[in-house]
Amino acid sequence: MSTNIKFAVLPGDGIGPEVMKVALEVLDVVAKKFDFTMDYKWADVGGAAIDNHGKALPESTVELCRCSDAILFGSIGGPKWESLPPNEQPERAALLPLRKIFQLFANVRPGLLYAEIADASPLRRERIPNGIDIVCIRELTGGIYFGQPKSTVTLENGEKQAIDTMVYKTSEIERIAQVAIDTARGRGRKVCSVDKANVLETSVLWRKTVADYFKKNAPDIALTNLYVDNAAMQLVRDPNQFDVLFTENMFGDILSDEMSVVCGSLGMMASASLGLGVNSHGLRFGLYEPAGGSAPDIAGKGIANPCAQILSAALMLRHSFGMEEAASAIEKAVKAAVTGGTRTGDIAFGGASVGTREMAEAIVAKL
Repeated sequence: MSTNIKFAVLPGDGIGPEVMKVALEVLDVVAKKFDFTMDYKWADVGGAAIDNHGKALPESTVELCRCSDAILFGSIGGPKWESLPPNEQPERAALLPLRKIFQLFANVRPGLLYAEIADASPLRRERIPNGIDIVCIRELTGGIYFGQPKSTVTLENGEKQAIDTMVYKTSEIERIAQVAIDTARGRGRKVCSVDKANVLETSVLWRKTVADYFKKNAPDIALTNLYVDNAAMQLVRDPNQFDVLFTENMFGDILSDEMSVVCGSLGMMASASLGLGVNSHGLRFGLYEPAGGSAPDIAGKGIANPCAQILSAALMLRHSFGMEEAASAIEKAVKAAVTGGTRTGDIAFGGASVGTREMAEAIVAKL
């Protein structure tokens, strides 16, 4: 009997729906090849949900996610909703609550640039002759984005004062450290932990906790430490000196985007946000999304690069459904299609410009 996988589809805004559609078409082909069936339902999130339901994350969307084993997420936001109060805007009112509700504490973002298209990177080819292959592990539910108190107040003299609080507990650091360890054991067994321990109390705790945890639980993994400013510089100077980059929420937000640009394009960057919960397959519940934004300037033009969404679907198969062979088949097909030449968005892909559907068809042809 074939396996059935159940997941929620939240396409979002801008290019989200169009790249999601072709990603699902690729999944349909893979399902037939690897003998599994899919049970998925669409729901609004972000700006589309504000327009249709009055809020960025309707309860009906949350309930669909609760009844699923994973979430395949698109992209949210855009100029249309930027005039709303900050707490009501799509990114803040949808993604952050989803992370909190489902305890999605670990963001895993592969940074991959194929050697054949190394010229897509802003770095000189001689710095990355074999392309780039690193992973950024970011703690996702702690730190300054979630710490309390968080407020904006008016002082007696009329000045405005804003407060954000960075908070970390030992248990939060240890659980994300284990994700870094697990990731490194499947790769080069090297982890670089990034902090600002020369300035921040949370980073002092981070560095000590990480050192103690690795010494006790992962003596087989080579652990190094860098301050975040040096890490940002080293990522540009020589990205392949890293295997697994591992850091807290805000630093990870910044470094993972820098990594994406170094790797040539946000349009190729997939990500997995893994939770504490276990799904009906006995694996981690997760949210899988492209690293880029909703790109409203090209929405509806049929030119958006769908690779990040397709690769995010592959991560979903791997982490939430244990389908390593199917996930690897998608990743190999994407590589074969992309390194075949042209351009979709800002990624080299062939001899002439091709669009969203053409890219998807080229990937399907390689499966």
